[in-house]
Amino acid sequence: MAIDKKALLERFLEYVQIDSETGNEGAMAARLVEDFKAIGCEVTTDDVHEAAQTTGCNVYATLPGKAGLEPIMFSSHMDTVVPGNGVKPRVDADGYVRSDGSTVLGGDDKAGIVAIMEAMKAARDVEHRTVEAVITVREESGMFGAKNLDYSRIVSKNCIVLDSSGGPNKIITAAPGQNKIRATITGRRAHAGLAPETGISAIQVAANAVAAMQLLRIDEETTCNIGTFKAEGPTNVVSETAFVELEVRSRNNEKLEAHTKHLVGCLESACEKFGAKLDCSVSTSYLGYSHPADHPLVLKLSEVVRAAGMTPELAASGGGSDANIYGNNGIDALNMGVGMEKVHTTGEQQNIADMEKASEICLELMKA
Repeated sequence: MAIDKKALLERFLEYVQIDSETGNEGAMAARLVEDFKAIGCEVTTDDVHEAAQTTGCNVYATLPGKAGLEPIMFSSHMDTVVPGNGVKPRVDADGYVRSDGSTVLGGDDKAGIVAIMEAMKAARDVEHRTVEAVITVREESGMFGAKNLDYSRIVSKNCIVLDSSGGPNKIITAAPGQNKIRATITGRRAHAGLAPETGISAIQVAANAVAAMQLLRIDEETTCNIGTFKAEGPTNVVSETAFVELEVRSRNNEKLEAHTKHLVGCLESACEKFGAKLDCSVSTSYLGYSHPADHPLVLKLSEVVRAAGMTPELAASGGGSDANIYGNNGIDALNMGVGMEKVHTTGEQQNIADMEKASEICLELMKA
């Protein structure tokens, strides 16, 4: 049984028109439950409304298969970035789907969803292993759906996540972890004209700390960036408070922790030097993952990609996805391209042929 390409495109066009900006995925979740049931899956949902701050829920769909075969999981997310409401898709003659330019398209990640669903639909007509599909909420705003999954419901130990740009021959074998640092520096107010020497400028302290930091590209695996440096007040008052927020990413978790320690150390040293107080917090958004080229899942996916007439492209990503979260919950996961381009912009476009090919590769992986 081959993938029904017409049905795949029609489903994609329908799905991108269902509003599901991150945190407001209720309508999309309800539709997925209905459609997974319609193709014969066992479907459950969870209650992550409060934990994930969403109107939706994670959707778990299982297509039972031949006993004794290792099950496999596929995953995508149902939320989109803003502006993602009122999408008006059009199919262009060059083989792409685009919005009218006033919104994103939502191929990130509804292309992944339809590729999985149409593959599961086709798998019903061939001998197949047990297939699990997990479609998450709030991936775009921090992978909160994946972080709050009920992992006791999942039996698979291997997962293909369809949530990457590029064609389905692009296999993300490594992705970074991320730490966020939020620091409030408190100095001492003073009149800037009459007695500035009695004050402690929080701005000066923060600037001193930042000047000592290694930022931007640290090495081939590690990056660091300041997103916020904020202090407001009149020029005739020595600034009492400054706020700095920054992130570190690395595909090496040891480097992630080491560079985080370096940044916090710069803040601590500057505050000690000037006599300011530091209130600093570090939070781990997600940890990185890295699979070697000879990892069994990498080898299997590469084999299927070659059989589909493409050359596997093993790549490392600079951003995280649900695959990071799965990896830290006992599920080996790879992220795979599904043909999305110019994501998170109103110029987003979806390569139809790549979406079809991604679905075909999923079907091959499902077969017994």
